[in-house]
Amino acid sequence: MGEATHNDAKLVVLGIETSCDETAAAVVERLSEARGRILSNVVRSQLAEHRAYGGVVPEIAARAHVSCLDHIIRTALSEADLGLKDMDGIAATAGPGLIGGVLVGLSTAKALALATGKPLMAVNHLEAHALTPGLTEGLAPPYLLLLVSGGHTQLVAVEGLAHYRRYGTTIDDALGEAFDKTAKLLDLGYPGGPAVEAEARLGDAGRFDFPRPMKGREGCHFSFSGLKTAVRLAAERLQPLKAGDVADICAAFEAAVCDTVSDRVSHAMARFAGEHPGLEDRVLVIAGGVAANRALRARLAETGAAHGFRLIAPPVALCTDNAAMVAWAGAERLAAGLTDPLDVVARARWPLDGEAEAAPFAGVKA
Repeated sequence: MGEATHNDAKLVVLGIETSCDETAAAVVERLSEARGRILSNVVRSQLAEHRAYGGVVPEIAARAHVSCLDHIIRTALSEADLGLKDMDGIAATAGPGLIGGVLVGLSTAKALALATGKPLMAVNHLEAHALTPGLTEGLAPPYLLLLVSGGHTQLVAVEGLAHYRRYGTTIDDALGEAFDKTAKLLDLGYPGGPAVEAEARLGDAGRFDFPRPMKGREGCHFSFSGLKTAVRLAAERLQPLKAGDVADICAAFEAAVCDTVSDRVSHAMARFAGEHPGLEDRVLVIAGGVAANRALRARLAETGAAHGFRLIAPPVALCTDNAAMVAWAGAERLAAGLTDPLDVVARARWPLDGEAEAAPFAGVKA
């Protein structure tokens, strides 16, 4: 780890993201603490490669990263009108994620750092999501984070750089996974989240009384497997499904999700407020791919208002996986003197809060 800190330093960092099925590179300028701007942000999606399989195939994802990452990096530097010599550091996602993909991006970042003599920052993908509001909104901790994606569903108190306390996680499926599995069950294609949301706008949410898992229980943990099972049983009873059936199932599913998440977030808000009694500006940040869902955003804005919190959601392009958030997290770490050696390892699992107790009945969750 480096030791020198430069909290007010202006820094330019190249970020690389390859943890799942987006190949991305970006250049971000850090102006000061919680102030920055995006100079370029290039993302190549692999939807076409994975659509036939209804989900991400790790081996295909890794090969796709290898084939195009060099071009993506060159494009990001060109759009920023800068070269590698102009970078103050190189940042890459080092986990959690699909290990093959993570290795592609991290190895590339190591090679660039070695060739240029620039410092390397191995970034936790979840920390990159957590710190994005500093880049987009100038928001400094503390704040409450709801991270909802295909692989993670967590409520986290963001206390500061490298200081996170997890309030709750999922004991089974992540929320994004539940959306994707619902879409697959209803033959809506991949990715599932946007397809389910589009159908939900056309349907009657009151037709099906789906469960609200964990609602009313103490704590902040989530569960979505029971909801997913209820959707499957409803679909099986109605075979063959008509267009109206699909829309109604999606609407009822989305309503159940909003109710469940609102309940869990309410518990987290009460805890956060109790732990920060003097904090006047209480903020809930929603990040991750599912944060793009408009119904969920609207519901959480209402929930936040009822508890004295305002909602911040990054622009949709920065909710899904991208390299601008990685570059920003790297710049914040560089400013704090938190650099990494070239033998830093890639990690398939990497919890933000390493001290958090496992959720009851859950397996190991990142």
